[in-house]
Amino acid sequence: MYAGQLKILEEQNLLRRLNDRECSQEPRIMFEGKEYVNFSSNDYLGLANHPFIIDGAKKAMDKYGFGPGASRLLSGGSILHKHLEDRISQFKGTESSLVFNSGYAANTGVIPALSDEDTTLFSDEFNHASIIDGCRLSAAETLVYRHKDLEHLKALMERDGSKKKIVITDTVFSMDGDIAPVNKLYDICKKFGALLYLDEAHATGVIGNGKGALAHFDLNPEPWIVQMGTFSKAFGSYGAFLSGSSEVVQWTLNNARSLVFSTALPSCVIAASMAALELIDNTPELIEKLWMNREKLAAGIEIIGYDIMGSETPIIPVRTGSIENTLRLSAYLFEKGIFAPAIRPPTVKEARIRINVTAAHTDEDIERLIEALKRA
Repeated sequence: MYAGQLKILEEQNLLRRLNDRECSQEPRIMFEGKEYVNFSSNDYLGLANHPFIIDGAKKAMDKYGFGPGASRLLSGGSILHKHLEDRISQFKGTESSLVFNSGYAANTGVIPALSDEDTTLFSDEFNHASIIDGCRLSAAETLVYRHKDLEHLKALMERDGSKKKIVITDTVFSMDGDIAPVNKLYDICKKFGALLYLDEAHATGVIGNGKGALAHFDLNPEPWIVQMGTFSKAFGSYGAFLSGSSEVVQWTLNNARSLVFSTALPSCVIAASMAALELIDNTPELIEKLWMNREKLAAGIEIIGYDIMGSETPIIPVRTGSIENTLRLSAYLFEKGIFAPAIRPPTVKEARIRINVTAAHTDEDIERLIEALKRA
């Protein structure tokens, strides 16, 4: 039934295939018995395989078992879920928080819950697919503003006559590695009386001393700001959260279909996130090491002549010029024992190699990648 369409994808160099590792998530990973330096992971602080997190998960499994057995609104959540929500509220400086099963589940649940037919959503054109799908699932009209183009956003908002306005943006853009101008979006939303929805998936644990974009820009978490973040990246665990005012969280709890109709996360996963939060709070040197590695790698790539496409974070895209060039460069790096997959449409408009550096990478790992790119 789909053979012809699959053939077309293959001819266009757009056919995707899975790469399943044979080891834990670390800077060195195994495929088919061979070791590669891993520059594809979102495990920014190197916590995915941290003994403290593993121990926390094991202890929770011993006490609470594994399968949650039901949704949060029934008996699926344990007291650990509430403890994590309290801790993430403290971490983010908000009144309340709510745990979701993934960043995708959060965005596709929260955005429709907060909007209705009298709402207009203003979404950055480079926003993550989960935001795009959350907007599509809502009853609201969605207007897309050009990437970080504040004048375009203001023009759209001035022409809009809806009762409720919500501006939605990634704070760190997942494929470009740049940072949204949250301080200026803050001023715009305040002027127009709009809700500001921040997707902190790649910002939490990375910028603002780990606390995200508001801390990065020295802004207060106002009641009209909603923050979504994940535990599956810098936290090295799994799941996501919504943080904001008690009113917003309570409304979402009652209306987000991805929460109401999903089985809760296992308590051992929740315990892993709590352990990660404790590590991030108590070991600031992890974030310092991440940024040292980022600056070294970004500078090294630029010195040899590559365009990193405006990256400001540990997400470092390398411009290649075409899909074919991207595939060739990724394959060359793979031959040299470096895993840095090609990113192609429709994930992005312009193909690139997306390099993610972490706190766990060594100087040797970074120098090896720079040398391979130089030879390529």
